Amino acid sequence: MPTVVLLGTLDTKGEEYKFLRERLEEHGVATLLMDAGIVGEPKEIPDVPKEEVAVAANSDIRRLAEAGDRGAAVEAMGRGAASIMKHLHDEGRLDAIIGLGGSGGTSLISEAMKALPVGIPKLIVSTVASGDTRPYVGASDITMMYSVVDIAGINRISARIIANAAGAIAGMAKATVPPLGETKPLIGASMFGVTTPAVDTARKRLEELGYEVLVFHQTGTGGESMENLASDGFLTATLDVTTTELCDELVGGVFPAHPKRLTAAGEEGIPQVVSLGALDMVNFGPRESVPEKFEGRNLYVHNPTITLMRTTPDECAELGRRVAEKLNAAKGPTTLFIPLKGISLIATEGQVFHDPEADEALFEAIRENIGGNVEVVEMDTHINDPEFAVAMAEKLHEHAK
Repeated sequence: MPTVVLLGTLDTKGEEYKFLRERLEEHGVATLLMDAGIVGEPKEIPDVPKEEVAVAANSDIRRLAEAGDRGAAVEAMGRGAASIMKHLHDEGRLDAIIGLGGSGGTSLISEAMKALPVGIPKLIVSTVASGDTRPYVGASDITMMYSVVDIAGINRISARIIANAAGAIAGMAKATVPPLGETKPLIGASMFGVTTPAVDTARKRLEELGYEVLVFHQTGTGGESMENLASDGFLTATLDVTTTELCDELVGGVFPAHPKRLTAAGEEGIPQVVSLGALDMVNFGPRESVPEKFEGRNLYVHNPTITLMRTTPDECAELGRRVAEKLNAAKGPTTLFIPLKGISLIATEGQVFHDPEADEALFEAIRENIGGNVEVVEMDTHINDPEFAVAMAEKLHEHAK
């Protein structure tokens, strides 16, 4: 029988966790209730008391309560819960985890969940799930469900939401993955809509060469997820076609790169082939959300929720320097591919972001700053040309075999 761990603050949400636990047991799963509350007495008897959680964080529940620093207490209890959950998982006593909370509870629960491997079901019912969830989900596989009403008692709305969540996590805990056949070396590839043809072509070629390719959408967390898997030893190599998150980090877009972007493969010494996909654009939300200081720039409404802004020659030069600096630190085989006729679908001749001056500023900054450990391949094609994509795939195979 699979075991679902329930993590939450039982001093304030005991009634709700009791209701959740009963629903889970109706679905035929075992439950283990962990208390991460700090101040009051638990309103439901836990299997793992708050004192034990605090000790796991090398702290003391009484001192945390007396200090009166809620932020520090939440951080400590999150660490303690994470430590205990890792032990439970290692011992085969955790098959899934669920939590209920507002912003503070969600922060605590999500930090603990991130300690568990990808693939372990993780679900949070939260009041903040309809907003920006990146601070809570990050690069993990946490699922968030909007609670609609506050987690404050059982009523006709909360009862339905919590019952749905119980059914969801019980189903995930019981789910199995069918055999997928032969295990192949894993390659991480970075993609955006405007580099999809290149990545699709390269992926197919790599699959022909005997690899399994994981594709990551470059929305800030996509790049972070790929970097994390490389750091954790899951990936044999990376095909980093699309480095666009660096633009949003530099200029202030909505999909900024994680600070370690474009470094994990180099630090791990695994082969990497890199290109400059979508360094022609910064991402914003709807047209009206573009900061006023950017009025007059080359803006393109990609769809009702995304507006793109063309990078300038100065911005491109800085991006080139940053790409070179990151790649110069690589410890493994590294090749940078430069597509001289366009770095995205909309940066080629005749398209809205075609800007030879900006492109040349990018290319020249790379040429001036790249180190001797990085092989540079310049091709007289655009990034989505099949010839360019196949060349990248075959170069990565050459490095990896």
